[in-house]
Amino acid sequence: MKSLFLSLVVVSVLFMNSFSEVQGKKWKGEGTTKNLESIVIGRCYNYIRIVNPAVGEKNCSEIWEAFKNAFINKDPCSILPKDYELVINLSLHTIPPNKSLFWENNQLLVKSFADRGRRYMSLGDTLFGFFGDFLNWCGQANSAEKITCLPTGLDYESCPTMEECENNAVDSFWRMASITYAQHSSGVIHVLLNGSAVGGAYPAPGFFADYEIPNLQKDKISKIVIWVVDDIEGPDIESCGTHTVKILENRLKTLGYDVTCTDNYKSVMFLLCLDYPDDSKCTLSSSAPAAQRGPISSDRGGSWNKLLFVSFLGFLFRFALVY
Repeated sequence: MKSLFLSLVVVSVLFMNSFSEVQGKKWKGEGTTKNLESIVIGRCYNYIRIVNPAVGEKNCSEIWEAFKNAFINKDPCSILPKDYELVINLSLHTIPPNKSLFWENNQLLVKSFADRGRRYMSLGDTLFGFFGDFLNWCGQANSAEKITCLPTGLDYESCPTMEECENNAVDSFWRMASITYAQHSSGVIHVLLNGSAVGGAYPAPGFFADYEIPNLQKDKISKIVIWVVDDIEGPDIESCGTHTVKILENRLKTLGYDVTCTDNYKSVMFLLCLDYPDDSKCTLSSSAPAAQRGPISSDRGGSWNKLLFVSFLGFLFRFALVY
């Protein structure tokens, strides 16, 4: 009897697991970020009030509704970029000329270097990029039938990854955002690549290769500047004119763009060195030899002596007038 009971328990557990998988498949990716609505609306108001008030008034509640309706209560593997057209249009604003900064494999560095649009305006520094950055989300079909204390229509347990299905809610959003960002970039545009990336500084397929380059408006762009920057403690795998960077340069030149490329652009390296001040790559040395610095001090002394001499002459002149 005991053996029969244990067998029944095992069968019941296997049945329940199978039933659970049928009712709602568990994905490999993280579930929807908790408090997603509050975060999106809050970021929207933060952007238009503090980060970039120049964009003018935006209806943040309407933006959230358009964003949510693109994927909520839907099969998380059936979301297309066009489903986000409304939310992108509601949050669209001008990207200043010469400020666009594209990137691959160095998101955190780009965010620091762009400085929320002060230096450059990367995709994450636009309104539609700002409210979606580092968040995760997906819906679930027939969610109204499920009992949960969280808002229905969203899957808080797991969401599909790119490997599981291409048309997932997050990647489709960023495809639409990337396309829009590229279409509205103008003047000199900049591309920051990671020369230490194992998968290549210019990965293809990739968002820059597949969605941004094809949507650049050639008549609006005067030059494309590429910066290949190595991680401070990382290997020097790629440089300008080599490997995947060379492939990128050739592709852009074939398309008719004026392209320049610089290895380890100093401004970016200085930023990286803030976290690695003692690394050999961050050692600063004076560019002026001691022999050249000597006359500067001597000249300062000579100027000071001249000032004293002129002051003394002025004193004598006033003394002569009095007497």
